[in-house]
Amino acid sequence: MPITPKPTDLLCLIDIQNDFLPGGALAVPDGDEILPQAHMLAMQFDNVVLTQDWHPIDHKSFAAEHEGCEPFEVIEVDYGQQVLWPVHCVQGTTGAEIALAPSVLDKAQAIFRKGFRPGIDSYSAFLENDGTTPTGLAGFMRERGLTRAVFAGLALDYCVGFSALDARKLGFEAAVDLGSCRGIADASIAERMAEMKAAGVELI
Repeated sequence: MPITPKPTDLLCLIDIQNDFLPGGALAVPDGDEILPQAHMLAMQFDNVVLTQDWHPIDHKSFAAEHEGCEPFEVIEVDYGQQVLWPVHCVQGTTGAEIALAPSVLDKAQAIFRKGFRPGIDSYSAFLENDGTTPTGLAGFMRERGLTRAVFAGLALDYCVGFSALDARKLGFEAAVDLGSCRGIADASIAERMAEMKAAGVELI
């Protein structure tokens, strides 16, 4: 069933950035396939925001910052488990640039940058990975009277999925347009899909 936008909906286009597209430092398989659909969605919604991974070069989530560690290893940090990533979406670089058409950038009412604190990673559009540090998106929605967040972007099993789950935890309705998302790994996609269904996220 296609999404029918309402005036109280907010479209959140998650981390559609060069480093997450083919050829990027942390490419999501077939990530570029979502670009036409993301553009179409943006033209349908009255309210649109973007998120942008925005890391300092020495970010704690980078494997390069941990001697003897390789990308995709998992370590324990003060807020729990942390996947170590290749260096990606470094502030001010081409890889961090949002890879959407100018018409989408013009329509976006705000860009929420996340992951800019060196010591903490941030998947969700609402909360950093400690589960308590806010990005400001929840306040934006409440002050604007927006009650449902609709998500599309990259990657389904990480930033999209955790954003949708946090939307539900914070009392918002949530929906994910699956045709406008791509994920990293089958196992984590299946895990996140199950969690979203259990949390009452509408999967479209």
